Amino acid sequence: MPVRMTFPITAVRAQFKALHQPGDRVYFDAPGGTQTCARAIERMVRHLESGTANSGGAFRTSIETDAVSAEAHAAMADLLNGQPDQIAFGPNMTSLTLAVSRALAATWREGDEIVLTRLDHDANVAPWLLAARDRGVTVRWLDFDPETGRWNAGDLPALLSPRTRLVALGMASNALGTINPVADAIAHVRAHSSALVYVDAVQSVPHIVTDVATLGADFLACSPYKFFGPHQGVLWARDAETIEAYKVRPAGNEGAHRFESGTPSFEGHAGILGTIEYLEWLGEQSDPQANSRRAKLVAAMQAMVAYEHDLGERLLAGLATIPGLKLYGPPTMQGRVPTFSFTIEGHHPDAIAEHLAAREIYAWSGHFYAVEVIARLGLEERGGLVRIGLCHYSTEAEVERLIEALREL
Repeated sequence: MPVRMTFPITAVRAQFKALHQPGDRVYFDAPGGTQTCARAIERMVRHLESGTANSGGAFRTSIETDAVSAEAHAAMADLLNGQPDQIAFGPNMTSLTLAVSRALAATWREGDEIVLTRLDHDANVAPWLLAARDRGVTVRWLDFDPETGRWNAGDLPALLSPRTRLVALGMASNALGTINPVADAIAHVRAHSSALVYVDAVQSVPHIVTDVATLGADFLACSPYKFFGPHQGVLWARDAETIEAYKVRPAGNEGAHRFESGTPSFEGHAGILGTIEYLEWLGEQSDPQANSRRAKLVAAMQAMVAYEHDLGERLLAGLATIPGLKLYGPPTMQGRVPTFSFTIEGHHPDAIAEHLAAREIYAWSGHFYAVEVIARLGLEERGGLVRIGLCHYSTEAEVERLIEALREL
């Protein structure tokens, strides 16, 4: 299926300096981290060059730093359709999740229960396992079907009880690409328990429209470096006012900001603002009638989804021609993000990744921190999977290069 020609791929690629480095590189490592857009880099450099400072001062550079940080919180809130005081920034999603797990677990009691899934990245598993261990809490598991790479929201009610304190869910699998029925699962949680719901949206925010206002979760976390920004983590919390965060006493206590203990990376905040500005620009190209930042961001995401859908179908068609290749996860672009993992009979995943790297095609092999997924698939002793990740700056020509390189094996 041809890629839609209306998507401004040439203009998009011009926004990423990393795509124009020597070596004719193909960046198919997007699930582990995308390249950074020029506007994010420009914002970070501008902030550092014009004079940075700590927060709360009466002097110009501190006032300007606070203004950039406030703008970044508001911009991220618009991307997720939340409110600025519901946004907390941190060094990465994992650190934020560990902080939230510690705060929530302080109220757990022995005999309480939590529910985790076997399809999640370990950042949405290990923090809760550690908290459960420390508090004597029972862990229940929502399993997935190894053949389809999906879990069934209808299996969740049997795992819930009056003692369930938390349900942790992943919006999309970083290993298999599956988009999970999180909204349906949350409806079951609300109907059968009073548990809080924590959503890992690291892999979904770069590829689908995110709307925390309608999702129904209590927390959602994501990572700007997975959607063309700097290395930062983002936490959205619906109502954090009753949560006692572990923090230094002078740190702010307003809403989700209570999880921003310590001096943050203000240049990172500037970079996030630049990232949102880039997505606004893309939305303007896609829908000139969009008349608000949120509308422009939705238009950008919708255009990216359509482009990635067609490109993903082309990749899937090519993978189907490779002898001995076994794809894990959904076989079409229906219900998935453009993350594709596979094995090839007779070839270790690391050897495949090295073969591709020698041809300047960058892809990951192994478990990608999705340790429960790899164990459930029985691939621990076989080296895990090879993972190819597309995003909106990938091209059909790059997909063709990949398929040709795999045929050489």
